[in-house]
Amino acid sequence: MAHIFAFWESRAFYDSFMARSHDRLASAQSGTFKDAQVRLFDYRFDVKTGFEPRFTDADLLRVALCRIHEERAEHFVLMQEKVWNPAMAGSPGMIRGLFGEAPGNEFLVLSMWRSAAEHGKYRTERVERLALRAQTEADVAALTGDVVDMESSWTV
Repeated sequence: MAHIFAFWESRAFYDSFMARSHDRLASAQSGTFKDAQVRLFDYRFDVKTGFEPRFTDADLLRVALCRIHEERAEHFVLMQEKVWNPAMAGSPGMIRGLFGEAPGNEFLVLSMWRSAAEHGKYRTERVERLALRAQTEADVAALTGDVVDMESSWTV
């Protein structure tokens, strides 16, 4: 499995690419992959510090895709800002990340880590306690995600 993340300066640039170049590029890649899933998220806020789409200093990414109960979406966003972000920002191995939103109460939490060991320390020590504090179980209808080992030769 491969994860590909693309960051656009604006929605206008994204729309222009889709209208002018996407189909030509996609047809050139026909047969090189199967079961592609594409999601478009709007940036809401940074996780830790100012997000930059630079991956050369990260060895690991954690991506969480969260579908939230409609009546709990506002609470979920607030808990990301007040509970999860400060906890991740306080973890020495966490570099930066972002929080994004898509239609249908779907959210993306992308965090970049110096190493799997640093991410493991954060996960083991804090996640259960933070989930209780943030009432995550009441907010989340579905949660999928992955821990992604960076392949530097794929970084553009």
